[in-house]
Amino acid sequence: MVSTDRFLAFAAMSLLVIVIPGPSVLFVIGRALAHGRRTAVATALGNLVGSYLLVVAVALGVGSLVERSAALFVAVKLAGAAYLVYLGVQAFRHRHAMKVSDLRGPTEPAKGTGRTVADGILVGVTNPKGIVFFAAVLPQFVNHDAGHVPLQMLLLGLIPIGIGLVTDTLWGLTASAARDWFARSDRRLSMIGGTGGFALIGLGVTVAATGRAD
Repeated sequence: MVSTDRFLAFAAMSLLVIVIPGPSVLFVIGRALAHGRRTAVATALGNLVGSYLLVVAVALGVGSLVERSAALFVAVKLAGAAYLVYLGVQAFRHRHAMKVSDLRGPTEPAKGTGRTVADGILVGVTNPKGIVFFAAVLPQFVNHDAGHVPLQMLLLGLIPIGIGLVTDTLWGLTASAARDWFARSDRRLSMIGGTGGFALIGLGVTVAATGRAD
C-alpha cells in the first residue's frame, strides 16, 4: 500500500521535524525540570496521544478533502510552509526570552499520572508545528493510485509517533537528570530556541518546494 521509498522519505522528514525543539518538547522539559523523570515520561506519552489525534483528524477529514483537490493541496501546503517559517522567525527573535524559570512555572505539587497525561494530550493536539506538519506534509506521501488514503495516513502517522516516543522521552529523561545543568544558564535554552528557529525556517522552505509524491 505504502511503498518503501515513500515510507523512508516520510520517516526522514518526520525525524527532521521532531528533532527540532518545539512547544511540546519545551513542555516536556519544563515538566522534567519541575517534577522529575516520572512526570516527564507521562507528559511525553500524553503528547504523543494528542499528536496521533491530529493524524486521525487529518486522515478522516482534512486529508480526504486535500486528496480530492490539487488546488486545495497547494493552498494547504503553502499555508503550512509559511506558518513554519513564521514559527521559525518567532523562535529566533524571542530566543533570549526563554528562561528556566518560565519553563518551570509557578511552584506547584506534582499531579497524578492521569492528569499529567491529559495535560500532555492537550499540548500535543494544540501544537502548531504538529498541526501544520500533518495537514501540509502527510498528504504528500500517500499513494493516491492505491486507494485507501485515510488508512495510509493512519499508518504513516505511526512513524512520527514512534520517533517521538523515543526522542521526547529522551528529552524528558535528559532534562530530569540534568536539572542543575539547565538551571545554571538561561543561555543554553536560548541556543536551543535559536537553532530550532533556523531549522523551522529551513523546513518551511522545503515544504513549499516539494510537491505530491505521486
